[in-house]
Amino acid sequence: MKDLTTTTNTMAVSQMQFLFFAVLLLAMTFTSGYFLGKSQQTPQVVTQQQPSQQGQQQAKPQVAMEDIKKLFSKDLIKFGKGDKKLVFVEVSDPSCPFCHVAGGQNKAIGSQMGPQFVLASEGGTYVAPMEEMKKLVKNGKADMVWLYTNGHGNGEMGTKALYCAYEQGKFFEAHDLLMTEKGYELLNTEVKNDTAKSQVVADFFGGVLNKGKLKSCLDSGKYNDRLKTDSSEAQKLGVNGTPGFFINNTNFAGAYSWSDMKATVDAVL
Repeated sequence: MKDLTTTTNTMAVSQMQFLFFAVLLLAMTFTSGYFLGKSQQTPQVVTQQQPSQQGQQQAKPQVAMEDIKKLFSKDLIKFGKGDKKLVFVEVSDPSCPFCHVAGGQNKAIGSQMGPQFVLASEGGTYVAPMEEMKKLVKNGKADMVWLYTNGHGNGEMGTKALYCAYEQGKFFEAHDLLMTEKGYELLNTEVKNDTAKSQVVADFFGGVLNKGKLKSCLDSGKYNDRLKTDSSEAQKLGVNGTPGFFINNTNFAGAYSWSDMKATVDAVL
């Protein structure tokens, strides 16, 4: 009888040990599956893309050179008649961080966006395309069109200021000021498309533009519809993100370094 009791107790202990290990195994399996699943999920942080990926569309637009040339017959910000061998188009939003990278005036933002965007002048390898395009336009070697499209959400007042600056013959001066770190903060922190802050915008540009004329231009609302016109022209070219560039009809969709564009330019010149 004693042996039977001992055997029964031993079996009970064995069963309890079996149940314990079964539960432990189940818990380990669940935990492993949980963490494996978490590791396979998309991270919530935005990973940094390479320069050639910034602002790219699903497929690069195929645009005829004739369509690029037609832009010069329209009421847009333009330099030249579009009859030179080399023609540039930039589609931009002055509140867009990667447009600031491409503008070459905001030294701080390049290092924030990633090492591949650190300017060559700051010890990096990135050469801002807008700076190089501007040089070629001013030297009479290229014509250019500048278009706005919404790429970040806060660029409307800044863009209207650029239209007004173009009126005063000071587009590049105003553009370069707006594309600084202070300009980025102005649009994305202080103004945010608020039309009531036209004086704040006018004061910001006071060093390069006539403040009175600028405020009057902004308050008139004369360029409100131009935002839509520019965006429509950009969409016709197949550009929906910013920045977007064309060298003649070759598309560079994103904040490319000029180093990646130069071969295309050299082939034309």
